[in-house]
Amino acid sequence: MNIALLTAAGYGTRMHQDIPKQFLHVENKPVLVYTLEAFQHHPSIDEIIVVTLSSWIDVVWAYAKQFNIDKLKIVTTGGISNQDSIYKGLCVLKDYLSEEQFNQATVMVHDGNRPLVNAEIISDNLAIYKEYGNAVAAIPCTEAVFESEDGRMSTTSINREKLLRTQTPHTYQLKQLLFYHEEAMKKGIQDTAASCMLLKELGLPSYFSKGSEENLKITTVDDLKIFKALLNTRQDEWIKK
Repeated sequence: MNIALLTAAGYGTRMHQDIPKQFLHVENKPVLVYTLEAFQHHPSIDEIIVVTLSSWIDVVWAYAKQFNIDKLKIVTTGGISNQDSIYKGLCVLKDYLSEEQFNQATVMVHDGNRPLVNAEIISDNLAIYKEYGNAVAAIPCTEAVFESEDGRMSTTSINREKLLRTQTPHTYQLKQLLFYHEEAMKKGIQDTAASCMLLKELGLPSYFSKGSEENLKITTVDDLKIFKALLNTRQDEWIKK
């Protein structure tokens, strides 16, 4: 069983809007619904859980009904950080599934505000997970990168050939990821930005699958503009993938 766990519990303070970024409407559809549809339509995803703000739980269920997201099985309340929200979602899944299902299930964690995740990214993430035991979508760094102490000047650059920019989805065995979170709590590891960072803090490796520049995370108004532009753009036939 492959379960998509979508995190949508952020308040979106950097967006400076009246409602959380994941619920903003673009082309008459909430950002989160685009994300839900990507997993709804992927044949390898069996069920979906959304971890969100308590005041938006009923809204998420309403969206699922409106847009025919029948793979959505659980909507639950998140925590004060992304790490906490993921942990809460994992605990709910443990209670929801039978012991056999829990021991065998795969969980794919994805940001609810990454609405342009596509079938190729999801499939490659699952393939890398099956081969190595975990998978993190990532893309190469193409810009020159400098390290600066004050954000104003630097004489130290970093070799971009060795750098990767991680995205989501991240895929793990459900039972194993819950164990990692419990170990992190014992060690006082808190507020990691992503599951791959939690594994890094535990001294564990991550394996990388194919990401995409289009798989952007919507956190600012500029991101929202790019998302809207991408929705209205079709790849020219002459451009090789």
